[in-house]
Amino acid sequence: NESPLWTNAENLGAICLDCVNEARDSLKNEQEEEYDDKQDGEQKSSKKKTRLTRSYKTRLNPFAIPKLGTSKGKGRRSMFKKAPIKAPDSVATPITGQSVFYKGSYFQVGDIVSMIDEEFNLYYAQLRGFLVDQYCEKSAVVTWLLPTKESPPPEEGFDPATYVIGPDEELPRKLECMEFIMHAPSDYYKAKNTPYPPIEAPAEPGYIWTSLHSIHK
Repeated sequence: NESPLWTNAENLGAICLDCVNEARDSLKNEQEEEYDDKQDGEQKSSKKKTRLTRSYKTRLNPFAIPKLGTSKGKGRRSMFKKAPIKAPDSVATPITGQSVFYKGSYFQVGDIVSMIDEEFNLYYAQLRGFLVDQYCEKSAVVTWLLPTKESPPPEEGFDPATYVIGPDEELPRKLECMEFIMHAPSDYYKAKNTPYPPIEAPAEPGYIWTSLHSIHK
């Protein structure tokens, strides 16, 4: 049963008609406001998109047709650009040389050095090459020098004219166990005009020209 002032609602009983109309109006206003906000948001987003796509020329000339966005393909520059490749790990390798600077002294190939063994015996050798490892530790390979009958005792000094060249050593020795004696040419003990040439003369096999004795029949 309804009257001009009251109406029956489900689960609520009698309600004033003015209250029902006010609730309907407020609900309608809220729906309209949500719809308007949604329309404004869509218009703003479309404006942003068009602004991004419009170029400098279309902004100056409103009648110009905006450039259509195309998918970016591979250009000439991209052909030369390659993906970065990780560099391989560096490997420490020893460095060889003909000279080295060590503790204020300049060592070079051919220099004469002295070394002392565990029994405090003194020996002389000639430097043949240098080696610097990854820890900057400096070593050298030597050629041993053999004394002769005319050589003075090793403790009294080194006389280069009385020593002959000895065996070559392939194992590098640290420079810290060597003491510099003097500079000398690297081929001093190998030359034929030295006072004491090598015990075994170096062989010279092979030659290009030769002559044969005439054969009489």
